[in-house]
Amino acid sequence: MNSNSVSVRDLSLSFGAVTVLETLNLDVKDGEFLVLLGSSGCGKSTLLNCIAGLLDVSDGQIFIKDKNVTWEEPKDRGIGMVFQSYALYPQMTVEGNLSFGLKVAKLPQAEIDKRVARAAEILQIQPLLKRKPSELSGGQRQRVAIGRALVRDVDVFLFDEPLSNLDAKLRSELRVEIKRLHQSLKNTMIYVTHDQIEALTLADRIAVMKSGVIQQLADPMTIYNMPENLFVAGFIGSPSMNFFRGEIKDKGGRKVVDVNGVDFGMDAYPARGPLEAGRKVVLGVRPEHVKVDEPGEEIHDAVVDIEEPMGADNLLWLKLAGQTISVRIAGSRRYAPGTALKLSFDMSMASIFDAATENRV
Repeated sequence: MNSNSVSVRDLSLSFGAVTVLETLNLDVKDGEFLVLLGSSGCGKSTLLNCIAGLLDVSDGQIFIKDKNVTWEEPKDRGIGMVFQSYALYPQMTVEGNLSFGLKVAKLPQAEIDKRVARAAEILQIQPLLKRKPSELSGGQRQRVAIGRALVRDVDVFLFDEPLSNLDAKLRSELRVEIKRLHQSLKNTMIYVTHDQIEALTLADRIAVMKSGVIQQLADPMTIYNMPENLFVAGFIGSPSMNFFRGEIKDKGGRKVVDVNGVDFGMDAYPARGPLEAGRKVVLGVRPEHVKVDEPGEEIHDAVVDIEEPMGADNLLWLKLAGQTISVRIAGSRRYAPGTALKLSFDMSMASIFDAATENRV
């Protein structure tokens, strides 16, 4: 037995002439919370639906708990699925919605009652059991939808953007609930979202997808701090990473990235290989890795364009090396537009990408 809960092998899916997924491979560990993250049309929901059995694959195989389920019906795959739309039966009570699938499966009534009670307790919906969906808020309905998957007592839960219909406050509350749910159940969960905050806060590992291809598969901090390519770097982080197009040069025996005549020293940068002079690169620095009016190796002059107070922190938009960049500082520090500043960059936390391949160097 291996410790993979779900394995996808050389999976391809085409709709006519359009290829949505091409020879995709993915292993989800036992008990892992894996998030499929990407913008609309990247193939994340399609992949989830293939795992669920809602779409027939064109090629490749899917294993759940070491069992080849590629041609199995969804109900025989040992999965529970939660969708973006709650899809509750309006004429049934919450209790009826939770127990319906179990009744269809002809489980004994005592077992049904036990499972419904357990799901209701975990999701804190006991007071709602006698209500109809029309009497519930959006958050309560989504809890019931999660409960309907929970009562199936399965190994793998699949979530397809379950929070995107909710307002921001409810989303963050239910995000915590889902995280708590995973910690208590320790089941495998595969979760689709386009929301990077959801991905970073929930996931053990994130698969960032673009055009049906997994661009990077790693834990949230690796994805955030060491993005594999320019796409991942730009997709993760709010506000986005600052990018400078430049060229590697030798200056006085040390390597620098020259951006429009402004030099960024690379002594502290954790390069993956030799950095040849003359190579065209893109330097990426996150807003929080720029120091303002603090001692640093290299000091750059900049001028405040706009200040955006965010409460706990402030966002400054500055002009540097012929372009506008964003810098995150503590909320207690205020700078009026037009103020001249001294900046230094934490190059140990920077990212450098080859301008041609867009891969990390």
